Amino acid sequence: MAHIYYNSWMERYKFPFGAVKEGKRVDFWISVPSELETSVFFVVRKEGSSIGKISFPMNKAEEDRYHYQYKVDQGSGLYFYYFKIVHFCPDGSKRTLFYGFDGQGGEGKIEHQEAEVGSYQMTCFEKAEIAPSWYREAVFYQIFPDRFANGNPNGEISSPKKNSFIYATEDDEPMYIRNKDQEVVRWDFFGGNLKGITQKISYFQELGITALYLNPIFEASSNHRYDTNDYFAIDPVLGTEKDFVEMLQALHEAGISVILDGVFSHVGRNSRYFNQAGLYGEKEGAARNPDSPYYPWFKFNQYPNDYEAWWGVADLPEVDKNNRSFQEFIYGDVESVLAKWTTIGVDGWRLDVADELTDEFIGGIRKNLLGYQDKILIGEVWEDASNKIAYDQRRRYVFGDHLQGVMNYPLRQQIMDVLNQTRSFEKVCQEMIRYQENYPEDFYYNQLNNIGTHDTERILTMLEGSIDKLSHAWGLLFMMPGIPCVYYGDEAGLTGGKDPENRKFFPWQNVNQRIYTSCKTWIQRRKKYGSMKYGEFFPVYSLENDIFGIIRYNAEEYTVYLVNVSDHSRKIQMEDLASPRQYRGEYTILQELSEGIELAPHQEYFAAKSLVE
Repeated sequence: MAHIYYNSWMERYKFPFGAVKEGKRVDFWISVPSELETSVFFVVRKEGSSIGKISFPMNKAEEDRYHYQYKVDQGSGLYFYYFKIVHFCPDGSKRTLFYGFDGQGGEGKIEHQEAEVGSYQMTCFEKAEIAPSWYREAVFYQIFPDRFANGNPNGEISSPKKNSFIYATEDDEPMYIRNKDQEVVRWDFFGGNLKGITQKISYFQELGITALYLNPIFEASSNHRYDTNDYFAIDPVLGTEKDFVEMLQALHEAGISVILDGVFSHVGRNSRYFNQAGLYGEKEGAARNPDSPYYPWFKFNQYPNDYEAWWGVADLPEVDKNNRSFQEFIYGDVESVLAKWTTIGVDGWRLDVADELTDEFIGGIRKNLLGYQDKILIGEVWEDASNKIAYDQRRRYVFGDHLQGVMNYPLRQQIMDVLNQTRSFEKVCQEMIRYQENYPEDFYYNQLNNIGTHDTERILTMLEGSIDKLSHAWGLLFMMPGIPCVYYGDEAGLTGGKDPENRKFFPWQNVNQRIYTSCKTWIQRRKKYGSMKYGEFFPVYSLENDIFGIIRYNAEEYTVYLVNVSDHSRKIQMEDLASPRQYRGEYTILQELSEGIELAPHQEYFAAKSLVE
């Protein structure tokens, strides 16, 4: 009984690997050795289907292997399956076992009760999300605009805001002034602006950056600008619309693309749409005039001061995304927010808190962007986007004509767990492969990968200030499938905990050259080797939990990266390394690993070899 075996990550048991397009056929095999007469069933249900659970008898393909070819014919969505094994005993009785998902993936486990068996997930999508080539080839750089660079003469601040304060020097520590209710009552500004970004184009080119992701740039009250006051205006502290157009043109001429942060779940309470403080007129906005065209966008519990706000934050009145007027305002064909800025030339959008936007709303944004050439739509989703449930709804992020990719926040934790040795490497690898299995292939390769953002502690701080560990973090980031994104200042050695410490001004006079050089080296490797952008992906690890690595390969070349995270030297050969997924390449191509590699404590190893004569 114990030899019953299935592994969704091995093509001997499931082909093809991972998510499948609707209408395709998938082959399943399971090993069931037994001297008894046995019947094996493939049990599957499509989530949300009226058909319910169906049990299909599997055919005996070999002495101990059973096969069933299943056509995924109930439309896109999630399919869940397991296996039922019935042994017929000589005394006329029968013993029934169930084999299903064990919570990690790949190999499963046996259960004796059907109610206890876990189901494997199979993702079915409508269409492949082929991203623009500029995106798939890109190395991104995320900028928090107030903290990057000031391009004004003598560093003067453009249009300082009332009831705010400006720092004396760029190396001051950021802080907030809060009241007794912990509300920010004085926002702090360093004065970074769009001209500063334009003036640093040579820096981007020297580092190797080909695309920027900008945190919000529209008019707002705060320094982070997630409290939008006017979607059609550049925040005056950052400059003018003319400055934005000139910046965009200069970046495009330098071969650098730009995506903007789309914050469409909520607005600022002092926005022209809500206008609680009356900044836009005494009778303007939903909070001051029930006859305002914006009034239907919001839900008031008791007018005007008790209203639905994003996560209860009074600064951020929540918008009704089902309101047709708001939908047209954001993504209508003409005179909408998307129409204006995308027509000007932005190359795509990152949707803030995608969980808070309805599927219909995200689909409307995607449809709008299809009217332009080579645009990208990425969502902020912190978990597995294939099976995400938000507000009791299974989300349709990965099934087609929706998001083209998501920000890969889990990768940051995986890398920290490896380098700080806070989780077994086997578990990290299993999690990596589970995401690869659950996402459609193109969606998986479209992820925007990061080891730091404005929402997380600085990576150098989380790696205990170790420059060696940060060097390894760059290696793992740039070796992973997906699009690497560097958070401004991480390459310069910035440190800091949670907001506001992670939003210091860029240390232009104090760049850590060792960290910068390490980042730049990996960017150059990423650009040089096609296998690092498009190649197959296999994570590997030692059972001793001291060696972790990534193998990438295509028909022309392979790249391999290993890091020894321990305090002792190791000689590594291929047979010393395990992988949770079946490696489809020939191990013999990895000659260095066949012969053995000496790795000193905390040393990394990188190799790239051509497979073409």
